Amino acid sequence: MENFCITIAREYGSLGRTVGEAVSRKLGIKYYDKNIIRIASEESGINETFFGSVDEYSWKKPHLLEGNVISTGELFLGIKKGLTSDKELFKWQSKVIEELYNTEPCVIIGRLGNVVLKDKPRVLKVFVHAPFDFRMKMAKEKLSKTDSEIERFLKKDDKRKKELSEKFGDGQWDNPSKYDLWLDASQLGEDGCIKAIIDNCKAKGYI
Repeated sequence: MENFCITIAREYGSLGRTVGEAVSRKLGIKYYDKNIIRIASEESGINETFFGSVDEYSWKKPHLLEGNVISTGELFLGIKKGLTSDKELFKWQSKVIEELYNTEPCVIIGRLGNVVLKDKPRVLKVFVHAPFDFRMKMAKEKLSKTDSEIERFLKKDDKRKKELSEKFGDGQWDNPSKYDLWLDASQLGEDGCIKAIIDNCKAKGYI
């Protein structure tokens, strides 16, 4: 099978992660999500904790990597010389995503994969979304929180993803024109989203 990549951006509670995992199983290809951070950590020698913190507003903290950095990689030298730490961390994640794209067919969930691979051929860029009430219902099944806490969490997560896109991408995380497929999970359901992605891959000759 010739290499191709499916990137899935999603709103929390829209079933995007579940859909991505199911697509990878049905196509017999790997999917990558937070394990991209682990790979980037191993390649760079930087503590995995700091890669994870890029997703949690920590780029706004000026001393993110001062003090207790655990690193054996060359990047640590760059950070100590004053390079922008969050951008360097994102470069490592982007490097891993490009390596995966060049190595094997795969599904990449989140991580701004659609931005990193925006100019690459044979990439299907997908966004999975749903109305807020649908997302609330799905989130309640996963989170042990009150309704008001879940509502705040969802709004914060949307804000986080938009800010990540503004920081590292084109600032249009939730712009339909930036994706090949814009899927409403409340209308299509999990199976419908999976079918739409696989059918589109077939139409494009990826599978």
